[in-house]
Amino acid sequence: MTSLTKEQVEIILDEAEHAAYEAAGNMYRNNFNSKDGGMCGFAWVTITGFDGYKIKGNTKMGRTMKMAGVKQNYRRSFEVWNPSNFPVQSIDILYEGALAYSNVLKRHGFEADAGSRLD
Repeated sequence: MTSLTKEQVEIILDEAEHAAYEAAGNMYRNNFNSKDGGMCGFAWVTITGFDGYKIKGNTKMGRTMKMAGVKQNYRRSFEVWNPSNFPVQSIDILYEGALAYSNVLKRHGFEADAGSRLD
């Protein structure tokens, strides 16, 4: 299994966060006329694997993810809540950011899925 350094993971996470913020901002401006709107909710990205292998907390990649600030959820999957850090409550805007975030991770070899739920 290929592994990444903490610094490499941080660079990927920064790229993903930037893409998420940009995607959320575009939806905010283009679909909501620069206003928070629609239903309230949450969005996140679940990261389950890298390079074809499951990421567990006790593996080298799992420890690297933790050092880079990614937390595990109660199912022991790694998760990033509100990855866009966009200051709205709209589930549509937040989910758009989560999709962009997961797409960047996928391009770098991660298995990642965006999720959302209503508040």
